[in-house]
Amino acid sequence: MSKSKKLDFRPNEFVVYPAHGVGQIVSVEEQEVAGISLELFVIAFEKDKMTLRVPTHKATEIGMRALSSPDVISHAMKTLKGKAKVKRAMWSRRAQEYEQKINSGDLIAIAEVVRDLHRTDDQREQSYSERQLYEAALERLTREVAAVAGGDELAASKQVGDVLESRVAAA
Repeated sequence: MSKSKKLDFRPNEFVVYPAHGVGQIVSVEEQEVAGISLELFVIAFEKDKMTLRVPTHKATEIGMRALSSPDVISHAMKTLKGKAKVKRAMWSRRAQEYEQKINSGDLIAIAEVVRDLHRTDDQREQSYSERQLYEAALERLTREVAAVAGGDELAASKQVGDVLESRVAAA
């Protein structure tokens, strides 16, 4: 049964791995681990120069998913335009929440982090950890927008930047 089981993902397809963002499935390979034969997705994260092997039967369980639909992308863009929601909680608690959202692989949650941590030139300075989280979220968002649109990261970066700028202009 397991041999004929249809795989959810195919080689050359772009996928989102929650902890690392957008990667491309290079191949599906068999590997023997501790005497057990495992079928693995080999996923390349070119920007990070990293390759990940994920057991095919665990992929969905760990939250690996296909790229977002254009509808989800436009919902993420709407989210970016929204008003930042900054809780009054201590920074360490907020940072933890932001980190969880970024690593959830959920594009809307990632867009919320970008929105909440985005600063304009005339706003107060960001702390180092705030900037790190912002840049991580922004990079995840931009890469997925780019992958959905066909791979142009510069155009995706400009698109996201324009949305953030339009929000500032409207404020």
